[in-house]
Amino acid sequence: MKITCLIEYKIDPFKLSQFEKYAKNWGKIIPQCGGDLLGYFLPHEGTNDVAFGLITFSSLAEYEAYRERLRSDQAGKRNFLFANKERFIVSEKRSFIRVVEATYKQDARVKK
Repeated sequence: MKITCLIEYKIDPFKLSQFEKYAKNWGKIIPQCGGDLLGYFLPHEGTNDVAFGLITFSSLAEYEAYRERLRSDQAGKRNFLFANKERFIVSEKRSFIRVVEATYKQDARVKK
């Protein structure tokens, strides 16, 4: 059973461009370290201080192995340091979720 790590970030809305750079950096790093990156999502309308990252793994054990690879990855280290220096992340929470397969990626079907 696959699991998805849902990372909820509380961000400084005045530093959105720094967070976007941080997210784009992960777009290269996460797949190289073994995560199936579903994407990072930025505020668009409504709440302006919450962003999300979603990464899927084949198991919790695979997530743990990924975290070890990420900690030793040079680009990953640089991205963590960038976030610490710029302080655009106020807090983050991780939840592990699983998809209800019958609902996954259902395309819109507009009846005419």
